[in-house]
Amino acid sequence: MQYTTLGRTELNVSVAGLGCGGHSRLGTAQGKSMAHGATIVRRALDLGINFFDTAAAYGTEPAVGLAIKGHRDSVVISTKASIAHSGELLSAAKVQASLENSLKTLGTGYIDVFNLHGVTLDEYEHGVQNILPMLEQQKAAGKIRYLGITEAFIRDPAHEMLQRALVDDYFDVIMVGFNLINPSARYTVFPLARQNNVATQIMFAVRRALSQPAALAEMIQQLVKQGIVDGIDLTDPLKFVRDHKQIESIVQAAYRFCRHEPGATVVLTGTGDAEHLESNVDAILSPTLPDEVLADLEQYFGHVNSVSGN
Repeated sequence: MQYTTLGRTELNVSVAGLGCGGHSRLGTAQGKSMAHGATIVRRALDLGINFFDTAAAYGTEPAVGLAIKGHRDSVVISTKASIAHSGELLSAAKVQASLENSLKTLGTGYIDVFNLHGVTLDEYEHGVQNILPMLEQQKAAGKIRYLGITEAFIRDPAHEMLQRALVDDYFDVIMVGFNLINPSARYTVFPLARQNNVATQIMFAVRRALSQPAALAEMIQQLVKQGIVDGIDLTDPLKFVRDHKQIESIVQAAYRFCRHEPGATVVLTGTGDAEHLESNVDAILSPTLPDEVLADLEQYFGHVNSVSGN
């Protein structure tokens, strides 16, 4: 495993992080038990992963808590609380209650990175004005070490909220969507994050479009119809990536693409299968993509900011 400093924190973290949400949620989304989820977390520990990202909304905090017993001092836990539900902005008291429940469920006295979860631009001001002061109090009390904020990438593929948050600079860590098909964070998020030494959790490195060929073809066709992508082979849009002799698969290429992007700190990978986890970690630890592949990806997708790849 390779390690890096988490931005302006003093935390030493693995460059591969275990994402405990997504479509799998450690396998619990497919009916697997929390005990099974804990085995995935333990396998991640065996692989050298020490960064684990979960959330109250994912329902996987119990699995993480079960797995990290006896390892708390050697792991970095990132969890989250929503600040809105069904269109209703939540009070600071409700967010604090979520924090307290996370502490209990995870079996810990502190959260390393506590994030406001899936915040949109129209919710952001509420988070800063009404929730952030309470979080600062909890930080002073020792229940939170560092503060983070995560975007709602599917609804905000152009990163409007994060662009505002990085200017204000209240948060030590951000979670941002970034992938082969929508690399727009390269221009709108990463430069300011690097300037402010804000760490980034990379999500959506691989989602439906990069793991299911039919979904990819459909998404690319829509981008072509909209005049956003031009000159690409619609029958096999990423053939030039997959066929390169230094690339094993589209999924491997997707993780390599994210891992070596300047400004990317931790690349999250989520799964409910131990072998799948091992394969993904190997991909994250692989070298950067060949220059000619990166150039072609930039030519076709460098200006895309309207899809998430989900």
